Amino acid sequence: MARFSLLFVAGALTLLVSACGGSNKTVVVNRLVSQQQSLTDLKRALDAGAITQTEYDQQVQKAMAGK
Repeated sequence: MARFSLLFVAGALTLLVSACGGSNKTVVVNRLVSQQQSLTDLKRALDAGAITQTEYDQQVQKAMAGK
C-alpha cells in the first residue's frame, strides 16, 4: 500500500510539474484601424513632437499603401 501511495504521489507531482512548464502558444492581436484614424494619429504625433517630419512622411506613405 505504501508503494502504491509513493507511486501515486510521484505521478501526481510529475503531472503537476510538467503542467507548470511554459507554453509554446503565441497570442496575436489584430486591431483594425481605419486609414483615416491612422493618419489622424500620425498628425497628432507629429504635432506633439513625438515623431519627426521624415518619420511622419514615411508612415503616411505606409498608411496610404495599406501597410
